[in-house]
Amino acid sequence: MKKQRIRHRLMQLLYIFVDGIAAEFVWFAFLYFRWLVLDERVSGWDSFWAPAFDFSLSSTYVPILLFPLGCFVIYYFLGYYLRPGKQRLTTLIWNTFAGALIIAGGAFFLIILDDVELVDAIRYYKSFGVLVLFLFVFTLIPRIILYYTIQRRYRRERVIIRMTDGMTENDLYQQINELFLSGKDIAIEPRLFDVFTGAARIIHMDESPLIMVSDPKMADWELVIKHTFDICVAAVMLVLLSPVFLIIALMVHCDSPGPIIYRQDRIGFRGQVFKILKFRSMYINAEEETPLLSKVGDPRITKVGRFLRKYRLDELPQLWNILRGEMSIVGPRPERPYFVKQIMEQAPYYCLLYKVRPGLTSWGPVKVGYTDTMEKMLQRLMYDITYTENMSLTLDIKILLRTVGVLVDGKGQ
Repeated sequence: MKKQRIRHRLMQLLYIFVDGIAAEFVWFAFLYFRWLVLDERVSGWDSFWAPAFDFSLSSTYVPILLFPLGCFVIYYFLGYYLRPGKQRLTTLIWNTFAGALIIAGGAFFLIILDDVELVDAIRYYKSFGVLVLFLFVFTLIPRIILYYTIQRRYRRERVIIRMTDGMTENDLYQQINELFLSGKDIAIEPRLFDVFTGAARIIHMDESPLIMVSDPKMADWELVIKHTFDICVAAVMLVLLSPVFLIIALMVHCDSPGPIIYRQDRIGFRGQVFKILKFRSMYINAEEETPLLSKVGDPRITKVGRFLRKYRLDELPQLWNILRGEMSIVGPRPERPYFVKQIMEQAPYYCLLYKVRPGLTSWGPVKVGYTDTMEKMLQRLMYDITYTENMSLTLDIKILLRTVGVLVDGKGQ
């Protein structure tokens, strides 16, 4: 997994570097077009290197640096750098065209419209069209070269599961679980029913339709906005709630002996184990042997812990897990390895949750609440899988609003 993460980062840097070179080329090509075609407005090489829209600074380095930076920001929020090499070609082309329109529109409305006085507005339209064309063509060409170069390697790393006659659903999910732990991308050859119901997708024109198991259902641009929202909100909340953290820490410390922050193993993204953080709400050594689910009136819970759990304040340290990229604000609640094994004995499809980051709240906890029995855990699992199959920013907002209601009503346990 570590090697794959490093390779993924290197591929992202390669994509950014290639886009940066393309953006610089587009910028100079556009300057040359204005200098050559609009010679009556701007004449001489001085105006080529430092046109009137250089932010009123004599230095030519400002636009040279800011234009590629602006391109990077737009392409980032369009989701181009999220999964390098894994986008469909049609998505890549549309992504590039949408980025060209947005960048050109921003450049004109923020900079170029005010650079010099122009009587004939037609020339502005021509310049806008040329900038869109330059951005689209000179960005798309290297992207397509990268696409086909990386796709050959990516297809070798992708695992396609073929359903045989003797394979049961348990066998299928066991394979999926093992492949998630290996970090490989997983696809299944669809059955006729899957094709009819629309579960199968054509990833590449020269391939048969596949069901992509490891890919989240959200569009790439939505995933980028979701992750950016997670990081920004977690960072701001950690700062704003620091006095609350201090008060809770003092309450926990004075209530009973033991550490203030409790660390516990949970199963997260891609089936990896991570340490979840909580304010300690139980007495120390509450689980000396077999892990137990908490229940109403649980004697292991401290007096302060009961208050924290009622309003779910014990979960606040998980903002740090979100900031570290281990969790999201909205996503399936992560479970302990011990209970995951028990759940998978009855519901082997639990591994389908591994394709998204676990969350601070989700549809399952909102609908079911605390899970003090295996039946409730299985019920929550169905809501969480439904969430992963219908992920969207709109659904996240609805879940957050429902969560606020749960917190205000004090429905924790």
